Amino acid sequence: MQKNHDILTLADIKLLVNTFYKTVAGNAMLGPVFKARIGDNWQPHLEKMYTFWQTVLLEEYTYFGRPFPPHAQLPVGAEHFDEWLNLFTQTVDELFDGDKATEAKWRAGKMAQMFQHKIAYIKANPLNIQ
Repeated sequence: MQKNHDILTLADIKLLVNTFYKTVAGNAMLGPVFKARIGDNWQPHLEKMYTFWQTVLLEEYTYFGRPFPPHAQLPVGAEHFDEWLNLFTQTVDELFDGDKATEAKWRAGKMAQMFQHKIAYIKANPLNIQ
């Protein structure tokens, strides 16, 4: 059985992002959260995700921004992050194999953990947020 190749190019990043967010859009738990925020206008979000992962995984610095603020007020909890991470991990595992694929899953896990903690803090301390 032939193994998939690693995440090595922008085309690989686009395949990962497009495949993952197609799954997210159809997911019963996550789809409505994204639909409420971005409607059917996925392309700007996908473009941003291409540059984010291109910067993180390929060290081609095309992303300039702060990933957390757009997520700060989302109506999500631990179960959403668990689902997001499970879908991301499944997508990576289906498409790729190698060090960058492993790194992508690790980085996604750390990002989900950080976002979850920050959102929980905001919900618990609404008056402390500027």
